[in-house]
Formats: sequence, C-alpha cells, structure tokens
Amino acid sequence: MKTWLLGAGLLAVAACAAPAARPNILLAIADDWSHPHASAYGCRWVKTPAFDRVAREGLLFQRAYTPNAKCAPSRASLLTGRNPWQLKEAANHVCYFPQEFKTYPEALAEQGYFCGKTGKGWGPGVALDARQQPRPLAGRGYDRRTAPPPARAMSNNDYAANFRDFLDAVPAGQPWCFWYGGMEPHRAYEAGVGTAKGGRRLEDIERVPGCWPDTPTVRQDMLDYAFEVEHFDRHLQWMLELLDERGLASNTVVIVTSDNGMPFPRAKGNLYELAAHMPLAIRWPQGIRRPGRVIEDYVSLVDLAPTLLEVAGVLPAASGMAPMAGRSLVPIFRAQRGGWVERGQRRFLLVGQERHDVGRPGDVGYPIRGILQDDWLYLWNAAPDRWPACNPETGYLNCDGSPTKTLILEQRRRGEGKAFWELCFGKRPAEELYNLREDPDCLTNLAAAATARKTLAAMKARMHAALRAQGDPRMEGRGHVFDEYPYAEQQFRGFYERFQRGEKLQPGWVEPTDFETGLGEAGSRP
Repeated sequence: MKTWLLGAGLLAVAACAAPAARPNILLAIADDWSHPHASAYGCRWVKTPAFDRVAREGLLFQRAYTPNAKCAPSRASLLTGRNPWQLKEAANHVCYFPQEFKTYPEALAEQGYFCGKTGKGWGPGVALDARQQPRPLAGRGYDRRTAPPPARAMSNNDYAANFRDFLDAVPAGQPWCFWYGGMEPHRAYEAGVGTAKGGRRLEDIERVPGCWPDTPTVRQDMLDYAFEVEHFDRHLQWMLELLDERGLASNTVVIVTSDNGMPFPRAKGNLYELAAHMPLAIRWPQGIRRPGRVIEDYVSLVDLAPTLLEVAGVLPAASGMAPMAGRSLVPIFRAQRGGWVERGQRRFLLVGQERHDVGRPGDVGYPIRGILQDDWLYLWNAAPDRWPACNPETGYLNCDGSPTKTLILEQRRRGEGKAFWELCFGKRPAEELYNLREDPDCLTNLAAAATARKTLAAMKARMHAALRAQGDPRMEGRGHVFDEYPYAEQQFRGFYERFQRGEKLQPGWVEPTDFETGLGEAGSRP
C-alpha cells in the first residue's frame, strides 16, 4: 500500500481520458474532526496533505456546518438531505432509523450505481428494512482487509486496501459510489502518541481554545487527536493515488468532510464552532470550474445528498427520497468566482439537536435550535433546566471521557478553574448569541447585550420562520416526541434511574472519575 507512487503526469493523463457517462463518487467522512484542523486552513499542528490536495484541485469551503454535531443524527442528515428535526427518530443519537427515509446511496443503487463503503457508515443505531433485515444505508460493506494500526485503540481497518477491493469489484462501465467512513479521530487515544509518534511538540499548537485550560495535559490531548486526523488523511491519500493509477481521477467527485467536531468538552455534542463547523473540500476535475477557489457561502451537510443526485443525473422526484431541505452545490461548482458565490441563497443555515446520549431523568435530550448568519450564532436552548452534557451524577455522558475532561472536572473539585467547568458542563440560559468574527470560541454570550438586540431579534424571527416551514415538531408544541423515541441500545435505557438505584452500569465512553456527586438536579454548585 505505502509503495504506491503518485506519477507527476497521471492526473493530466486521466483528464484526457474519455469521461464516463456519469461521475463516480468518493465521500470520505472522518469521525469527530473539527474545522479548522487541516493545513489547508492554516493549521500548523495538523498536517493533511490529501485534504489539501482535494482543496487545491477543487474547492475549499470556509463555512460548512453539520446541522447536528453527533455521529448518528449528523450522518442521517448527510445521507438523506434532511435536517434532523425532519427525520423523526433519526434526529436522535442511537435510534431506530425510520424505514420511510431513503438515503442517497440507496437511491443511486436503484439508478444503476455500484455502491459500497468501508469503516463507519450510519450509526450508532439500528437500521432495518421492511423484512427486518439490516439496511446498508451507506452501501455494502468492504471491510475484509486489516492492518496493524499505528497506535493503540485505533481501528485496524485498512481503509485504502478495502477501497481497492471495491474498485476491483465494480462491473466494467458501471458508475460507482463509495463511502470511506474513517473511525478516526474518535476516541480512545493512545496517550502521548502525538509527540512520541507524531513528531509534534506541545508548543506547535498556536492557541488552546479559551474554553479549556492551557496546560501540557490539554495540549498533549490535542496532539493525540491530531495524530488520528492524520491517519484518516493518510488513507485518503492512498485512495487518491488509486484513482490516479486507474485513470479515474478526472471523473470522480471526491468529497472530504467530518460528521461532527472533536471529542472534547464544549465541542462534539454541542452546537458551538468546535462542534458544528466542519472541514469540507470537494474535487471533480470534469465538473468544477476554476479549481483552487475558496468558498465563503454557508453550506450544510444536508446539501451533499441533493448535490450527488444532481451530478449523477437523478431527479429528486425519481429518487424515491423524501423532499430534501438541502440545496445542490452544483451552481457553486459551475461558478467562475470564489468568495461569496450564492450569498442571496446561502446567507444563513440552521442547526439543532435533540437527544444524544442518555443520562438524564427519563432519557430526555437537550433540545437546541440555532441559526448561523453573517458570522453570528444564535442558539435557543429549549429546556435550560436540564444539564447540557447530561447529569453530573451519571458522568456527563454526552461528553466523551478524555484527559481534558478529567482535568476540568478535577480543577473544579479542587476549587480552581471553575469558569472552564461552567463553560463545558454548567447549565445554560435559554438564549445564546455569539459574534463569531470576534469570539470564535463562543465564550461571551451577547444575548442580553443592548447592542445586539436587533441582531438577536432578526435571527430568532428568521430561525422560527424557517423551522416552521420545515415542519419542526418543536415549532408546533410537539417537541416531546423526540424524548419519547426509544434509545436503541436497550442495555442503557433508563440509565439515570437505574444508576440511581445502584445498578452497576458501565458505559465505555466515559471515565469512572467522571461521575459527580453533590451538584444536584437544581444545579447547585459547591
């Protein structure tokens, strides 16, 4: 695998080859990777040559967002082109995927595409068809090839070798659609790998986000995360080389992104910048004019499904998919300029969440709706009496265990660093408003500021109007339906009540020391 060579003229030769009737599609999606952690965005402590190549030979998107910063609901939105509040159970993490919603790989397979995947597809959750058989929402699995991973706790999936197997299986002359679902940089991490094997130094990190303490522990945790991002990128590089070798590069749409932000406090599982702002680069030599452009328009992951239907020549009405909230990116592909291309149509976008992990009384979620517009972020917390990251008594289950999480919790217990705990785990007001240009870490809530009153009112009105138009149950007073959908992992249903009764439940994604006492449901803090 590592001996593949990238010949200098291969891409040029491929561009001269006769185009296929319809383009091939390679979607590469990382698991828990935040914008701007790619060297194409100017980040010096994460090196991503493959992502950078896709951006250089295609388009780099500056304002791409997931509508819901948790694995299953984010991937459901990407696959269907619908926002999470339009997906019934699939708005939730670890759900039963509704049979009525078709995904774009399923639609393309019906329209003559050969579809496959490797690694993580949609999930976690349960997706069954009408015969109660598993649905391959992202395509048939190609996961036979394994290789020793470069660090402990990483997947041994040889993603690039499995992509090669997929290409070998594609019938001659048939267009294909492949989903590369990297398991990285999802936790757990091998402690210290970013310096010991990644060759980075703690001082390589230009800035630690203001919601975490700037300590060696946090910096090392960030570098360990970077090591796993680079592993995802390395397999993407080998896949790009395979496309070159087989003369497929010129007529293959390559999309590289992530499902949600980095697995750190106040990131993944929230809707702040580190949670919802995604890296995105797209390359298609035969379909994108003036490659190398940088795009400023607001783009959502729900835009990818309608984009792929259009490039495949499939009309939405013929796809069998439910009506999509997303808008095709093809006009941006065909444009001549960078910057703001469709500002009138892409000036804002919506985000939101319902239940992620269990850990609150009654298995309820933490409902949020939000809107991004003109570099402002408005968030409406519909149940501010609840704990955002799940209850302290049950370990803040909506925040993965990590050295950074452990440090913040330990500092609060010692009576120091309370501000970091408040930002990452404390209860929140009903409304939040952030000026992202001046405050990208979302530290200063301007919702009560007189100077921002008009901005808040305008964004709130636009958000409510757009959500009503999309049929959001929360706009109709029926938000309780999201809490009533069952959690698909039965061993953890009713987690809060069972834990309080003394049942020994062991969720594998948090640390034993994450479980707190003495804070109380009312939120009293020592």
